[in-house]
Amino acid sequence: MTMSFFISDAMAQAAPAASQPGFEGMLFPLGILVFFYFLFIRPQSKRNKEQKQMLAALNKGSEVVTTGGILGKVAELDDNFVKLEVADNYFIQVQRHAIANMMPKGTYKTLNKKSSV
Repeated sequence: MTMSFFISDAMAQAAPAASQPGFEGMLFPLGILVFFYFLFIRPQSKRNKEQKQMLAALNKGSEVVTTGGILGKVAELDDNFVKLEVADNYFIQVQRHAIANMMPKGTYKTLNKKSSV
């Protein structure tokens, strides 16, 4: 009894056992993962797939824009490089993955007429 004088009865009682998080405790982290998948991962993989399809459809005569913003017409291409005609008889060679977009037919011709006038 003398010990109860120094230690209060509330402190001496054992703490209640902590309950383990069940399925409800996992809902929030799973929800965050699903949110990030649909917000970041899925759109990026979709863009990569579209870029691969565009590069596979690339052929001689296609009008393209590079990631640097250069407009040109494909003169030659192989597995790694593309030779672009950027003006009459002026060619540059770029890596195939540097092609950003394919342009509609006639874009290159129209812009070359404007710059030569």
